[in-house]
Amino acid sequence: MAELRTALVAGANGIIGKALMQELAASEGWHARALSRRPHGSSEAIAADLTDPEATRAALAQARDTTHLFYAALAPQPSLADEDRVNGAMLRNLLDGLEAVGAPLERVVLYQGAKVYGVHLGPVPAPFYEDENPRHIGPNFYFTQEDELRSRADRGGAAWSILRPDVVVGDAAGNAMNIATVIGAYAALCRVEGAAFRFPGPAHVYEGVFAQVTDSGALSRASLWAATSDAARGEAFNYVHEPFRWRRVWEKLGAALDLPVGPPVPMRLAIHMASKKPVWTRLAAEQGLSDLPFERAVGWSFGDFVFHSDFDLVSDMGKIRRAGFGESMDSVEALVAAIRRLQEAKVLPR
Repeated sequence: MAELRTALVAGANGIIGKALMQELAASEGWHARALSRRPHGSSEAIAADLTDPEATRAALAQARDTTHLFYAALAPQPSLADEDRVNGAMLRNLLDGLEAVGAPLERVVLYQGAKVYGVHLGPVPAPFYEDENPRHIGPNFYFTQEDELRSRADRGGAAWSILRPDVVVGDAAGNAMNIATVIGAYAALCRVEGAAFRFPGPAHVYEGVFAQVTDSGALSRASLWAATSDAARGEAFNYVHEPFRWRRVWEKLGAALDLPVGPPVPMRLAIHMASKKPVWTRLAAEQGLSDLPFERAVGWSFGDFVFHSDFDLVSDMGKIRRAGFGESMDSVEALVAAIRRLQEAKVLPR
């Protein structure tokens, strides 16, 4: 009989967590349980505020059989220091809670982004190598969380593996860092106004190699590999698809979405799209969209960060391929598929 592993997915409502829950449900030998602050639709779900250690410990009485933790929870904060303090405590509270209920935890899979290399602070050398780029001075909650896992493993606790995606593409509704939602919403608003689908960023970003994405479904399969592979034990891996020029991707997106593409226009979406709330409200009523308010439905500021990143963003993929995981995906296909799923789910207008 195959070994049964019990997974706890922290951040199950998020862009990574949603795809993970779907992949685990379809994978033999896994039993999955969702953990989130907001209600989750799965039959076995735990609602807990990870910033509250006592409430977290009490909620985890339902998860005492957890063997694998996939940690995709994130609590954005107004400053890097607050982000570090809150997110570091959340992981610590969860691990303490699992230990308190006697969970036989074998491995933790943690997710980091390119901020681990300091891209949020300005240009850094590319490609990004897992073992080359020295840490910048903190605060950086990725460092705090990684050190927490290393310290516990050194004391005989669960092993760990880290995956480092970048600009995750998925279909989770209301996620502020879902670039598929930004592109799909922008395309819908261009269509309703009869406007060209123009890249909302500088021309040199449009023409340069400044972008990479990670499909959430492919990331979920990489996650199961990272949770079970001996080669992934105690290691961090970049996981992205091939880097691209926005011009090439944008033209293909325009064709797939049946929109004419014009030259780039360096606008700031967070400012420019603020006036589109009445248009969005009308589209939502006409097409029966979800009741997410316009302010939560689309992360325009995240789009600005992505479309105005004017230095090389390239993560080296050699390490994970040599370790045994080589799946990739076409970035345009990932973006279009996610937009279509969001349209079908009535999150985005057509």
